[in-house]
Amino acid sequence: MVERAGDRADSDMTSTVKAVAADPWARGRVLAALAVLTAGLLVFHRAVPNSVGRLGSLLEAFLPWLGLVVVVLFGAALLRRSAVALVALLLPVAAWTYLFGGLLPPAAKPGARELVVVQHNVSDENDDPEGTARALADAEPDLIALEELVPRALPVYEKALAPDFPYHVVRGTVGLWSKHPLSGARLVDIKPQGIAEAWSRGLRTVVHTPYGAVAAYVAHLPSVRVRASGLASSWRDESAELLGRAVAAEKLGTVLLLGDLNGTVDDRGLAPLTSRMNVAERGFAFSFPAALPLARIDQVMARSATVGHIRTLPATGSDHLPVAARVTLG
Repeated sequence: MVERAGDRADSDMTSTVKAVAADPWARGRVLAALAVLTAGLLVFHRAVPNSVGRLGSLLEAFLPWLGLVVVVLFGAALLRRSAVALVALLLPVAAWTYLFGGLLPPAAKPGARELVVVQHNVSDENDDPEGTARALADAEPDLIALEELVPRALPVYEKALAPDFPYHVVRGTVGLWSKHPLSGARLVDIKPQGIAEAWSRGLRTVVHTPYGAVAAYVAHLPSVRVRASGLASSWRDESAELLGRAVAAEKLGTVLLLGDLNGTVDDRGLAPLTSRMNVAERGFAFSFPAALPLARIDQVMARSATVGHIRTLPATGSDHLPVAARVTLG
């Protein structure tokens, strides 16, 4: 029997394909490329431009969730038995660990000169303000900051919180309840120029703690929207800039900022604040939306103080989860 040249060529090609398929270093190059891309987005997220649709801020709002992409790629690499993809995955794993690994350890033991603070957007549609107030008080904080306080619900919060928090101040739709005396309360104007209607979402007061006076700011920045054109956040960014200037001008050394900032600490739109203040060192505390928390937009920040562990509290009648943080002064 005579073997034809075409048959030999087909046989050689089949053998080559089988050899490539059997080589774990020759498979999964697309997966490896995706792993490198994921690592690049984690490390160089600031390089993603905000000029079109604020894509940079949109990426940064959900940056920790790129860890799920790594998990999916890892599973695919195992199925493909791709050595090159598994090695490439070390890059995004290292990048994610560098950025977020420090948030994972459990809270340290309470220390001296420490305040417990609670931040909560209670929602203007909350049908159970009394139950919400009790839930927040059960965390035994020193301070409680609330946003979306509407006239019909405000007296309920005042009555429910009064026994444990004898001092409080409200300006517009934001308020602060405290176990320690307050003074010097005033409105902080963080209203963007494009908003014509009445709008009051910022306050500043001084909390006279056992460890010294602390300037406390409570703020509710404008909402952002994810649209087909990208992230609509111009009002939020403008308001953050105004709030950042107010904090920079604060004469007291120690400053606390509690509020619904409608952005994560990785979002460059909050850079006027995060560049001036410390953020939580431990804990993810995804707070929004309450039904399926994807991001922490309720923040506790500090100047000349350390924000230690931050955590979420059980759900209330709001579309946000409350967050509680421990702040070490001085």
